[in-house]
Amino acid sequence: MRLSELSGKEIVDVKKAERLGVLGQTDLEIDENSGQIRALLIPSLKWFGFRRQGGEVRVPWRHIKKIGTDMIIIDVPGDDMDEG
Repeated sequence: MRLSELSGKEIVDVKKAERLGVLGQTDLEIDENSGQIRALLIPSLKWFGFRRQGGEVRVPWRHIKKIGTDMIIIDVPGDDMDEG
């Protein structure tokens, strides 16, 4: 899948059935060596379960459960604070 194909997809938390943002409004953390996406960095003020970094939330790639035609489904762990 190309990065351009991800742009514009809504990011949805499967447990809360909450819209968290649109991928075009996010940044990506990319591994320099492999070129793989490590995490989505979503601008937000109210997030629980993920570490905040200056007004944004880091969603590790391993928490992405499904990428559909219109949305990306993530599974936010209840008490998992991701530190990296």
